[in-house]
Amino acid sequence: MTHLEAFLDQAPVLKQTPLHALHLSLGAKMVPFAGYDMPVQYPLGVMKEHLHTRAAAGLFDVSHMGQVVVKAISGKLEDAALALERLVPVDILGLKPGRQRYGFFTGDNGGILDDLMIANRADHLFVVVNAACKDQDVARMKANMAGCDVTLLGDRALLALQGPKAEEVFANLWPGASEMKFMDVRDASILGADCIISRSGYSGEDGFEISVPADKAEELAKALLAHPECEPIGLGARDSLRLEAGLCLYGNDIDTTTSPVEASLEWAMQKVRRPGGERAGGYPGANRVAEDFATGPVRRRVGLKPEGKAPVRAHAVLYAEDSPESPIGEVTSGTFGPSVEGPVAMGYVPASLSEPGSRVFAEVRGKYLPLTVTALPFIKPTYKR
Repeated sequence: MTHLEAFLDQAPVLKQTPLHALHLSLGAKMVPFAGYDMPVQYPLGVMKEHLHTRAAAGLFDVSHMGQVVVKAISGKLEDAALALERLVPVDILGLKPGRQRYGFFTGDNGGILDDLMIANRADHLFVVVNAACKDQDVARMKANMAGCDVTLLGDRALLALQGPKAEEVFANLWPGASEMKFMDVRDASILGADCIISRSGYSGEDGFEISVPADKAEELAKALLAHPECEPIGLGARDSLRLEAGLCLYGNDIDTTTSPVEASLEWAMQKVRRPGGERAGGYPGANRVAEDFATGPVRRRVGLKPEGKAPVRAHAVLYAEDSPESPIGEVTSGTFGPSVEGPVAMGYVPASLSEPGSRVFAEVRGKYLPLTVTALPFIKPTYKR
């Protein structure tokens, strides 16, 4: 066996989504991502894919993410909601049927273990978690949600249709699309497939997420792509779109060391779950989160606008002054923002420097480049509220 053969023999086998063959037929460049072979770009290229999504409609394969059904053995949704509230500091009990909201699992130190979307499906909860964390998330729910059945669905794909013309494209297949509002969740029969539709988005644009049986995923994707306003979009543009929208990527902008308040995600904690609320606490790390609310966090996630055209990438060290004597934080995400025609970034700075207009410096190849702390997002979202 050669060294190459030995390496390949030991290399982990990448999983494939139900749309893998379609990606290859469309000329996608594939890369490993969260254990899957995923399209990073198509022949159109990352820049044009990004701008097309902002102008029309882009179709993303997000089937690698975990789709989880949580159902109380009692049959009461209230029991499932209260059980999940023992793991997430958001209001699940008050979530109305046919609606979803953003949330996150917290650890004993108040850090974020994963972020997720939670939908009230009338008799059960439908939870979508990140691909790299889904096995741990399901194990955590099974271990800590007594009285609930927790099932990771293995026979469904997930598509995301994003952009100002997403409704037009989707309504061509399903007229009910135009009746949905931001964060609504509905059932739909599309091309004979039983689908679960939500209306939100990770791009800052209006859009839909479509959970579809795996054996119907390619047919549905092809039908959406047949519309002249819809193009396939890869991970490259997905990343620049979400960064312009000021949205976090788990493992980069939030992780087990960042509390929700440090991460500027306290907006996702409803009043009843905040300190002093009627259902405050009761989740892992609640004491640390309460302390951050009471005294303010030591650091905050902020938007960062570099001067000039050169992007400042993740892991660049931040300084209060243009010298190596004063490191204060780190860039967590950074790229060129095609829609704003300039570099954009996010990172953590001391709370004292977190106000918009504050000035910091990033070390890039031995030089100290100035950045301005900026309010997020960098673009105006177009969600249909």
